[in-house]
Amino acid sequence: MFAVVHHPDYVAPASARSAYQWNKNGLVRDVLLASGTAIDWHKPAPMPRHWLEAVHDPGYVAEVLAARVPAAKERRIGFPVTPQVARRAVMVPGGTYLAARLAIGRGFAANSAGGSHHALVETGAGYCVFNDLAIAAVRLVQEGFGPVLIVDCDVHQGDGTAALTAGWPDIATYSIHAEKNFPARKARSTVDVALPDGAADEPYLEALATTLAPLMERFRPRIILYQAGVDPYGGDRLGRLNLSAAGLIAREQMVAGMARARGVPLASTLGGGYGADALEVAQRHVASLLALAGAFAKQ
Repeated sequence: MFAVVHHPDYVAPASARSAYQWNKNGLVRDVLLASGTAIDWHKPAPMPRHWLEAVHDPGYVAEVLAARVPAAKERRIGFPVTPQVARRAVMVPGGTYLAARLAIGRGFAANSAGGSHHALVETGAGYCVFNDLAIAAVRLVQEGFGPVLIVDCDVHQGDGTAALTAGWPDIATYSIHAEKNFPARKARSTVDVALPDGAADEPYLEALATTLAPLMERFRPRIILYQAGVDPYGGDRLGRLNLSAAGLIAREQMVAGMARARGVPLASTLGGGYGADALEVAQRHVASLLALAGAFAKQ
């Protein structure tokens, strides 16, 4: 049995102007339930406002909470910030923080949302409103549970996470991504691994193995927050890499194995995954979660 954090507010009705798949988080929950896997479900509390403001500009936080985000910022985010979207934006960081706290006691826990790594200080971007990874990492450090390592395996660079945590010595960021994909202007992570278009399983896994392990040895984190985006998959609508389904599973086993070998708890977030068939995308995410849980369950 492994712990999964989920909240009904993760699923917000889609706007007519939004291309984002709002039903993905609900489908992930449904596929997990249908899998027959023994899961310990947890419901998060919303992230308190002062922790949102520890990372984001208070003026921007106020705009989101009031659902009065200027149109220019909504365009950067990719959808309107309605009251329901605002509730989701506050709940998701609470879920990532709860997953981290559960992982500390259990070794592994997952948030069925999150990984909003493009959100910046004064605005959201790229389907991300608040940066749950940065918020949870800062809160953990401030509460005395650092160092925190954020490992980002989404196909897009974790630019917002890198920028928001750059001044925190007890937080390190790692991003392995497609070099020519969004965002056009990259930030500087502690370690960035930029891969060429079309990189498949073997070069991807080799790059991951030879760059993440040294960072873990040098930084010695007490916990890993993992952005487990499944958009490096070759069939992803917004990806430019070419991992197979087996390659994604091997990635999860590698990351989990590195953490387990060092006794470091790991909390995963959903991250990116895009396609015309929302159920297929959800199944990719669930395969990722089950691979991570399975790796931590091995004796």
